[in-house]
Amino acid sequence: MFGNCQPEFEISMHVHTEMYNIEESSGEKVYLPVGQTLLPYLYLGFFSIYASFTLFWAFLCFCKQRSQYAVVVGKIHLIMAALLLVKSLKLICAAEDKLHVSTTGSPHGWDVAFYAFGFLKGIMLFTVIVLIGTGWSFLKPYLHEREKNVLMVVFPLQVLENIANVVIDETGPATKDWVAWNQIFLLMDILCCFAVLMPIMWSIKSLREASKNDGKAARNLEKLTLFRQFYLVLVVYLYFTRVAATAIGSVMGYRFEWVRYFLGEAASLVFYGFVFYNFQPVEKNPYFRVEEEEVGGQLLAKVESF
Repeated sequence: MFGNCQPEFEISMHVHTEMYNIEESSGEKVYLPVGQTLLPYLYLGFFSIYASFTLFWAFLCFCKQRSQYAVVVGKIHLIMAALLLVKSLKLICAAEDKLHVSTTGSPHGWDVAFYAFGFLKGIMLFTVIVLIGTGWSFLKPYLHEREKNVLMVVFPLQVLENIANVVIDETGPATKDWVAWNQIFLLMDILCCFAVLMPIMWSIKSLREASKNDGKAARNLEKLTLFRQFYLVLVVYLYFTRVAATAIGSVMGYRFEWVRYFLGEAASLVFYGFVFYNFQPVEKNPYFRVEEEEVGGQLLAKVESF
């Protein structure tokens, strides 16, 4: 505590404060909160998984492209590969960020890279969801005007959401308008979630109408079932990562703060696995279509509502 007892003199100083915990086993300083000390290793583990995922996806697309069967590796599959790459880079930057903060108290610029790749990941994830939801490169080679408008809405929403996220992370409750930035972040996130659900609903409606007219029963049944599953999985994923994981983390003690991050990353990995498995490049063998159409016509008649 310092007090200037002689107000006629001006005093200036540079104040340096440190807040840290002492590691019991080694006696070293740990600048991360006790509930976040495992985050560097958690992010590093998920980075290894996603890096392997990226290499496997690239290898799969390469092999399918060179296959003797009619396998189409579309632009959407390349965008999905880019999404995996950006997600991997975000995780390694997050691991380095937390590791440097833990040992030195400063991220040494890794936070900038983390926010940059986080922004790109958010943009690309919602773009992939919208493109898959519209059936682009799966059902049709182009986008309708309303689907382009959805993308034009999602992009600025993601920009605002990421700006709000940076402000929230780099400041605190004592900062002016911090609560307002939290509300902006929540609002932008909710709007993005609703926006990406709309194209999937349009595709489901379009498939149901097409199944009554074009006679391709089995093919339409397969696509309709897949898009219904995609819709349900997306809703569960958005709810779990936005609500359930946060609620579980708030119930647990401060020493288990890392659990919330683990649940979020684990849910994301499961969601990525579902999407990439179901929308991978597949072989199109025309010899099985006749029998499939007969069976599909009977099953499609039972699908009355979504």
